[in-house]
Parts: sequence; structure tokens; C-alpha cells
Amino acid sequence: MPRNNLLPRWPRRWLLWIALGLALRLIFILFPRPTDDDTLDYLQLGHNLLHHGIYGLGIRADIAPSLFRLPAYPIFLATCEQLFARFWPGSWFNAVFVIQALADLIAGVLLAAFARRHVSERAGEFALALAMLCPFTAAYSAIALTECLSVFAVALGVYAAGRALAAESNSVRDRTALIVAGLAGALGTLLRPDGIVLITALGFGILFYAARRPAGVYRRRSSLRCAAGATTTFLLAALLPLAPWTIRNWVRFGVFEPLAPRYINDPGEQALTGVPRWLRTWSVDYVTTANVAWNIPGAAIDPADLPPRVFDSPQQRAQTLALVAEYNRSYSMPAQLDNRFGALAEQRIHEHPLRYYVLLPVARAVDMLLRPRTEAFYLDAFWWRWREHPGQTICAILLGLINLFYVGAAAWAFLRRRVPWAWMAAAYLALRFLVLATIHNPEPRYTLECFPILIVAASAALSGSGIFAPRPQQPMQELVA
Repeated sequence: MPRNNLLPRWPRRWLLWIALGLALRLIFILFPRPTDDDTLDYLQLGHNLLHHGIYGLGIRADIAPSLFRLPAYPIFLATCEQLFARFWPGSWFNAVFVIQALADLIAGVLLAAFARRHVSERAGEFALALAMLCPFTAAYSAIALTECLSVFAVALGVYAAGRALAAESNSVRDRTALIVAGLAGALGTLLRPDGIVLITALGFGILFYAARRPAGVYRRRSSLRCAAGATTTFLLAALLPLAPWTIRNWVRFGVFEPLAPRYINDPGEQALTGVPRWLRTWSVDYVTTANVAWNIPGAAIDPADLPPRVFDSPQQRAQTLALVAEYNRSYSMPAQLDNRFGALAEQRIHEHPLRYYVLLPVARAVDMLLRPRTEAFYLDAFWWRWREHPGQTICAILLGLINLFYVGAAAWAFLRRRVPWAWMAAAYLALRFLVLATIHNPEPRYTLECFPILIVAASAALSGSGIFAPRPQQPMQELVA
């Protein structure tokens, strides 16, 4: 077969979009982004593993093994330190940002290739432009957190799953694409525990769509059996890389923990459960997280930062302020005080179950998706206070409108049935928002991993393509043969 059929030519102007994307990310690297306490934990975990052979927190003889952070990003940082710190001792972190920027660019190219193959060439160019010029993913390429590589994992998983499903629709098994999709899911999970959503959604999509493929090469077998075989291949590739981490946790701590503890504690440490439950009875936005949730334990809680929805009655207000005052005396949260916050939470849940189980989770998910992403741009969390900082307010409104454009265009494409493999894409978004709706510390960055889906869907909407229908496709192994 001619080479041009295997590697179809892309328009040269696509290089312009990629160049613009690279320039945008270099600007963010040149003007450093806000730092995060999580970065110090990742860095220490990776450094101790590299220099002391212990995956844990602490210094020298006081290093304590830990499982509260998944290992992929600390290992990535440790590898960058090993490769670049000896040459650039004071600036090796720039290598981290450059690699993340390249990963983000590759993710955009993968999304463009996915949209071009499964929607239209016009949609592919829109996807490339939306990915290259997205300020939110670009900003996180210059922040030492897991988000950038997680977005790459989602983009790779979506691209490979699309190839596998297109092959299945042509009655061909593309094992290479299935394995790549599984490895992408494993990478996403080893970066962040909510990455398991990617494995779940891709697994569901492969099973669902492969079961609907027409009879062909595998006509002697039932469609469901063939779908089960494809899904098994995917799951093996996705779950086997989690085995070393799971085994390590069992051997070291005696616990079955394939991901990470929900309350970020190691075995034997006190896990705060009452305070997070109390926070979930009223927390909705990033301001709550920044002013209250992050302060516990170790810093004071200002009663003025508690919004009116924290109290359901004057008696409950007095009870809550008494608990806050007791905490503020030592800035510590012993088990007895944590239990009292938990009892207060149970009282509020009993009185307003609909609010706790439905209204607040929905409000948290919507806020994380639509709130201007001020945390990555040195903008005040109280971005709407025009008189205090009119320039920041204008920037936040513009960012909010850009974010709303991505979300709105994607929603339109889903409603018009233009999104490729829509049930798989929708399952990923739905599962992710279900997970995020249950957390007590909402942050807009937690929805950044939704942008690969939003970009593909928005490109389908902007291209004016019709209802999606699978197209025949060569297996991935033929392209790399």
C-alpha cells in the first residue's frame, strides 16, 4: 500500500497552530506560574526514592514510607532531577516544564488526529486550534502538578480507543490500539487516583461499541464474545501496570490499596473523617477550599470566611462557632474534635438530605466546571470584587467566557449527536463529575482532565459535521509495521 495512505498528509497550516501552541506554553514557562504545596510532596517522594530507595516523606534517617500519593509523577520528577540537575542545578525544573509542554502539544495533535479521522478534516483543524490555544491546559504545562500529564493520558487513551473501535466496526481486532489505550488508562491512574475513571469509561466504551459491530472476520463468534475479548485485552494492559504499586502497599503496609487513601493518610495515622463530612454539608466553591479546607489542620479558621449556608439555625450557628473556636486554640484536630464536627454534619444531613446528596454535589460540579480558573493566573480568588482589582476582574471574566465557550460548544455537539463514540465520551464526563461532586475541597483544576473530551466535541460542533457514524480503518499495528 502506498505510504501516503498509511500516513496521510496534514495541511501545512497545521504547523502554524502547533507553533502558536508552543509559543503560548513557552510564555507561561518564562513567566512562572503559582506554586502548590503538593509539588513539594511530589518532589520529596521522588527525591527520596531516587537517593535513598524509599518512597516516602522525611529527611535522611527520618524518611517514613508512604502511600498517600501515587508514584508516577514523583518518579517523573525524580527522573528529570537525575537527568538535568547535574547540568542545571538551579534551573532543572525548567526541563520538567518543557517536557510537560511537549506532552501537552502531543496531546493536542492526538485530539486533532482523532477528530480528523472520526469527524472530518475541518473538525481536525478546529480541534488542533482549540487544543493549541487553550489557556488552561497551556498554563498547567508550566506548573509542577499532575494535571498536564493527566490531560496527555486522557488524549492518548481517547485516540487509541477510537482507533480500536473503528477497527472493530470494520470487524478487525486492533490489539496494538487496545494495549495503548490500556496503558494510557494506567498512566492516568498512576498519576491521580481519579484516573481510574478513564479506565472505566474506555472499558465501557470498548465493550459497548464492540458488541454492536457487524459480523465479519469474527462471524463465527458472537458479537458479545468478541467485545469481551477486546475489553479483556484493554483491561489487562490497564490494570497490570498497577500491580507493582498494589503489591508494594500490601507488603509494606498490609493493606490492599491499588490507588491512594481517600483522606490522604498513611496506615496508622489519624484520618480526619468528621471535618470533611462537615465541609461537604456546605462547601461549593474554590473560595471555601482556599480559606477553610486548606487550613485544617495547621492554620486558623476565620469565622468571617464561613458563609451563611453553614448554619441552619441560631443554635447551630453557636454550636459551629464554638467548635471553630476550640480548633483555633491549637490549630490541631484531635479525634474527639473531629468526631464532634462529624456529629454536626450528621445533624445537618438528617435535616436536609436532598441538599447534601443532590443539590450541593451538583453545585460543586458546576462550579468546578464553569468558575474562571483564576488559580493558575495569579488572579484573586474573589475575582468579582471590581473595586479592589478591576484589571483582575476583567481578566477573570474573559477566562470565564473562554471556558464557557469550550463547555457550551461541547454541549451543543453532544445534543446534536456529532460527538464520536458519544456514549464513551459522555460516560467519562459523567463518572468524573460524579467523583468530583463527592469531594469536600472543590478546585477548578480537577476538571482540567475533561478538556480533551470538550475539545473534540467543540471541534465537531464548530465544523458543522453531521451525525457521527464510524468509518472503516486500518489496525494500528499495520501503521507501525
